[in-house]
Amino acid sequence: MAPQHDTGAGAEAELPEYAGHYRLESCLGSGGMGVVHLARSTSGMKLAVKVVHAEFAKDPEFRGRFRQEVAAARRVSGAFTAPVVDADPEAERPWMATLFIPGSTLSDHVKRNGPMDAAQLRRLMAGLAEALRDIHRVGVVHRDLKPSNVLLADDGPKVIDFGISRPKDSELRTETGKLIGTPPFMAPEQFRRPREVGPAADVFALGSVMVHAATGRGPFDSDSPYIVAYQVVHDEPDLAGVPANLAPLVLRCLAKEPEDRPTPDELMRELRSVAASYDTQAFIPAQRSTEPSPPARDAEERQAVPVKGHRRRRAVLVGLALVLAVGGGLAWTQMPDGGKAAAHRKAAAAPSASPEFTSWATKPAREASGVPKCTFGMRKLLCVQHGLVSALGPADGRVLWRRSLPLGGVSLPAPVVSGGLVHVLARGGKRVEALDPSSGRTRWSLDVSAYRGIRYAGGVLLLSGADGKVTGVDGASGATRWSRRIPGLSEPYFVSFPGSPLAIATTVTGDGTRTRVTAVDATTGDVRWDALLDGSLTPVGVTGGSVVFLSVDRVSAASDTVVRYNPETKASRRVALRVPLGQAGAVVHKHLVYVLGTGGSLTVVDTAAGKQLWSLETAVSRGSAPVTDGRQVYFTAADGRLLAVDAAKGRLLGQTSPRLGTDTAAFTASLPAPQLSGPHLYASAPDGTVFSVDSRTPAAW
Repeated sequence: MAPQHDTGAGAEAELPEYAGHYRLESCLGSGGMGVVHLARSTSGMKLAVKVVHAEFAKDPEFRGRFRQEVAAARRVSGAFTAPVVDADPEAERPWMATLFIPGSTLSDHVKRNGPMDAAQLRRLMAGLAEALRDIHRVGVVHRDLKPSNVLLADDGPKVIDFGISRPKDSELRTETGKLIGTPPFMAPEQFRRPREVGPAADVFALGSVMVHAATGRGPFDSDSPYIVAYQVVHDEPDLAGVPANLAPLVLRCLAKEPEDRPTPDELMRELRSVAASYDTQAFIPAQRSTEPSPPARDAEERQAVPVKGHRRRRAVLVGLALVLAVGGGLAWTQMPDGGKAAAHRKAAAAPSASPEFTSWATKPAREASGVPKCTFGMRKLLCVQHGLVSALGPADGRVLWRRSLPLGGVSLPAPVVSGGLVHVLARGGKRVEALDPSSGRTRWSLDVSAYRGIRYAGGVLLLSGADGKVTGVDGASGATRWSRRIPGLSEPYFVSFPGSPLAIATTVTGDGTRTRVTAVDATTGDVRWDALLDGSLTPVGVTGGSVVFLSVDRVSAASDTVVRYNPETKASRRVALRVPLGQAGAVVHKHLVYVLGTGGSLTVVDTAAGKQLWSLETAVSRGSAPVTDGRQVYFTAADGRLLAVDAAKGRLLGQTSPRLGTDTAAFTASLPAPQLSGPHLYASAPDGTVFSVDSRTPAAW
């Protein structure tokens, strides 16, 4: 690739071809601080990489500030922010890589298509409020929220460039240097007392961004940044053209004093009250219509037509606020039951929801945080968390029983139902406890500290020893069924899949080019079949007598091919992925394989047709293994969101709100996959919550 040339401020003659291990493919944009490139990792994941201008790279003070901001940015995670993937503030040219999010900026969208309609504006405001909530709760203040820093992705708006000061973005300067921010979207305190700027300044900017999205201009408008600064500090905002049901909330965001502005959480609550039909579907920008615009959207909006003169504009705004406060009080008054009322309205607005279905959320370990790991079985939801095993009623989340066990200080897997009992690992994985599903009492236990591998298949517990011997233990009684060495397996480690009595072991050859696959009958220990297949393979599912694998590239460690092997015919079908996926998880449904990689790329492969059908960038930096019912694909994100994607079309259908909780470090190394049972879809989150939603109505989540 030829080096890209930067025509922006502070441009260098030649830009680098790499930032760290990331190849810079093209220039996405240039700003005062640096250049943003489209880049790819070695696995093919798309990234947006910002490379700092050389003049700032030589400034030790700037490097220190950039280093602190990168550290803060890494802590931000949410549905409406672009996650940081990698960064090197110590490089000769400091850089930061975030997940690439396809979609235009809000600024470009308004230029091309004109102002947004009322429904789009509500979704935009809700998404930005959630983004600010995620940013603020980890101690970061964006300071430069503006339309060009908002990306319109399919699953909602994404805030980018948060918390990074850009010295040349503002043309307005003070005696002590350059102001941080862009004047039309800066809060009064950023001009009056910039050292005291806090989270409320971002809320003010949100209000300005909403006016721009609704009208194509800001609430304070002038060609001169100095005049804009004066207007921001002294004048009332011009909200002419803002939909009437949003105008009071936008006006509160634009309050002169920080303490008079709502918090992001308050914004989210009031937006639910603005319209019971609040739409949580994916944000898809409308195309510019060739039809002439109507004279006004509705009777209330006609009150907000442009008027000349500061005094008259203020009178119109005050009159509008009074009309809404009296006639449409939901825009100003929060219902006493808060979230419950909103939840009831949302349920009522979902036409396809079953009247018998009730969503619920509970904390099995009461106030504890950390992700509960759950399994659906024996008509219960069985969970482990912080030394506690619990059984929840699937219909209402009621705790049926709790049992304290010394689970140990390591991350242990979810319970397993085997032989009609609930099996959990205790004492740091050194003991198996088999519990009665009705009471939680121990029926039998077994010391497994001498074994290296533990796996369940066909109602049998498989224990692999250091000497290569495998022991099969009956899941119901704890009695040993068989114990033997498996031919050709010196250190057998098994995987298994629901509904199959086979345990599958894989051994990759020393050069990484081939994999020996051995299928063992878990009930007897007999080898059912054995094969030597090309590639470094990992089993991900079984279907129709065949086993499905992901083939992993030896250099990048990314999955690049889906392989389906039929042991009866000894035939293999290979389908290459268009873009390799790192740390991929997969689920198999009939002849389709859904693969989710780190970075959020969800891809489906048709093993019968031998081709990839679609791929969706979900912008989830790290997700669980996916599950599917054939209609939709579900997975959870590290911030506690549950997402649903149309299995046939690859379109995001809905997602729940993040459930990160107060412990912002409460991430788990292994995210538990959602659990399906009929219309009930169960998931768990870092705030310690287990919750259920209707799998048939993801748009209403």
